[in-house]
Amino acid sequence: MTRKMNDTIIRAYNGERVDYTPAWFMRQAGRSQEEYRKLKEKYSLFEITQQPELCAYVTRLPVEDYDVDAAILYKDIMSPLPALGVDVDIKTGIGPVISNPIKNMQDVERLGKINPSEDVPYVLETIRLLTEEQLSVPLIGFSGAPFTLASYMIEGGPSKNYGKVKSFMYRETDAWFALMDKLGDMVITYVKAQINSGAKAIQIFDSWVGALNARDYRIYIKPIMTRIFSELQNEGVPLVMFGVGASHLLLEWNDLPVNVIGLDWRTSISEARELGVTKVLQGNLDPAILLSDWDTIEARTKEILDQSRADGRHVFNLGHGVTPDINPETLKKLTNLIHSYSKR
Repeated sequence: MTRKMNDTIIRAYNGERVDYTPAWFMRQAGRSQEEYRKLKEKYSLFEITQQPELCAYVTRLPVEDYDVDAAILYKDIMSPLPALGVDVDIKTGIGPVISNPIKNMQDVERLGKINPSEDVPYVLETIRLLTEEQLSVPLIGFSGAPFTLASYMIEGGPSKNYGKVKSFMYRETDAWFALMDKLGDMVITYVKAQINSGAKAIQIFDSWVGALNARDYRIYIKPIMTRIFSELQNEGVPLVMFGVGASHLLLEWNDLPVNVIGLDWRTSISEARELGVTKVLQGNLDPAILLSDWDTIEARTKEILDQSRADGRHVFNLGHGVTPDINPETLKKLTNLIHSYSKR
């Protein structure tokens, strides 16, 4: 029996008029779900992602629970880095920790290349399981962007001020651009493999690039992002750009060959349009709102949908990821509200 595919979100990403505003939630897979928490008592994140059947289950669970219009592959932006020779561990309460941080050009030159079919076959097998057998909505693949990946690789872990990575960028310029090229090549190869395995859209997370001003972004980051998206455009799937605290970079992103710009909660749909952003927008309810009462959640959600109603070029999401303390029933209720209120 052929599964009927709900492709509403892909058509919305491509700027087509659709019958309602589609929705999915960053970090919808895991964290706040009881089933996921039970799994995490037995397995680490990397252990889950390396078991395709288990990873597929975690990925599709929110689609079944929340009735969202897309699944996003359950994995971490760190997942491809071991293939390059990066020694990374995800530590509870801390995040990614790297024991061999980049310090100079020699460290950059030692980085290897990714061969997805050999280095991350379990990622590709998970995608095939989901897209060929299990999902009735599109699967979104993703990758971290070079700056955000480099921030961990140079700092050695999470950072509050990104002092080491900025210093490296300013003082070791040749090594910086060599690192950007290596990471850019990795992103392109890794994402193409996801698309070839069945991913129907791609989101690039440049989570921490908002730490840079617009001038530095244009000099040190925009060239590699332009190359990445230009090459990926040839793959024929919608491309989404997202970062946090990056309102000052929205027009820079609008120049990139992407289909969609994701907004965090700091910039409204109306404000982005007034700035001159012309791409399809994704976002952007503050996840913390979901810890409030339902009347507040409903009012804020309708406000976002009202702002996007003018041109309809919008996919609903949160302004960042689902936090562990958000009730799954709230997310289910939220999806229903988005669908019913936006129905055209």
